Amino acid sequence: MTVPQQSTQVGRRARGMRDKQGRIFDAAATLFAEHGFARVTTQQISDRADIAAGTLFRYASSKGELLLMVYNADFRAALDFAEHRAHAHDDPVETVLEIIRPMVRSASRSADNTVAYQRELLFGSASEKYRAEGLSLVARLESMIADRLAVDARARGLDSPRLEEFSRSAGRSVFAVLHLTLARPATGAHPGYDSLTDLRAQIAQIVAGFFAALYAAANSEQRKGN
Repeated sequence: MTVPQQSTQVGRRARGMRDKQGRIFDAAATLFAEHGFARVTTQQISDRADIAAGTLFRYASSKGELLLMVYNADFRAALDFAEHRAHAHDDPVETVLEIIRPMVRSASRSADNTVAYQRELLFGSASEKYRAEGLSLVARLESMIADRLAVDARARGLDSPRLEEFSRSAGRSVFAVLHLTLARPATGAHPGYDSLTDLRAQIAQIVAGFFAALYAAANSEQRKGN
């Protein structure tokens, strides 16, 4: 069967776009790792990728979006790994810590780049597609934590009508403390502290509050039933 010429051209164009995007990703990832986000220019990235500067901006509108593209891939890989570890512990605090541990380890490779990524993720342009992808990864992380806590709650007989509400709130709270931990190097506060020890203490408080709220809701429902 003869392949229509138009289909062939579309296929070549798509392959060409994927090739350019791959070169841009590799160039940005290498340069950010070698020199840090602040010291890399988009011209250096386009030169390394062997494409025109104008072509680069067809794939990412800014240097910040290039960082989002690169670090979203790290975030996604960390979440994929975390999914396999979500049932590694019976203790819900250790379980949640196990879920976020890959993100902490990934961030430790370059604190400056991680701080820049957190800034772009939360405060970047709403129109950037890689920011939207990053925020969807945040939602996935929060849901992963919420779902695991809900399983633990049901195992304790706490299948409250407010379980989903409370578990989602706990997931968001864990991301909030994770974000502050990853961004802390930019503030200069608490130098030399152990991030995982600090996170464990904060997560323990969040988990304790989650179960306390469920117990309170269960007691309230029981009183209403009586």
